[in-house]
Amino acid sequence: MTIAKVEVERFSLTSSKPFDVVVAAFKSAVGQPDIVEFFKETRATNSFPDLERVVQRSLGRTDLMLFAQFDLGDILRRETESKTPNIMRFVVGNPLIMKEMVKHVPEAGSYAPVTVLIDERTDGVHVSYDKMEGYLLHYGSSEALAVARALDAKIIALLRECAS
Repeated sequence: MTIAKVEVERFSLTSSKPFDVVVAAFKSAVGQPDIVEFFKETRATNSFPDLERVVQRSLGRTDLMLFAQFDLGDILRRETESKTPNIMRFVVGNPLIMKEMVKHVPEAGSYAPVTVLIDERTDGVHVSYDKMEGYLLHYGSSEALAVARALDAKIIALLRECAS
């Protein structure tokens, strides 16, 4: 049995834009395939180039796609019968980027695709992301870290764009 301590850095910024505007900007930048169809198509491919084509078709302009979204605020709103809080969790990524990390550090599969949290508070809309680099630093793979840093830069740039 092995237990490892993983230290994570959280990138977070606060936007003065309305919650719905930040969420719409985020979602417009990532591909939104029908995820059931996406997985059917990827399983039906017979070669890696075919798989790449399916993935590429599913990506947005940021080379990322939406795997799942969770309206975490919905449960809280139902309890309070209020219109707030607004809290959305998005699971986004790119299977081809994930592959590059996982082939060097299999544990990267525990962290990719990644989570972006967008939540509304009294001081504004918070946009948060736990950097992949922190998850993989412990494993000591320079190859996986290079991919993780590039992914972090891509997601942070997207979040800055959505929040500004």
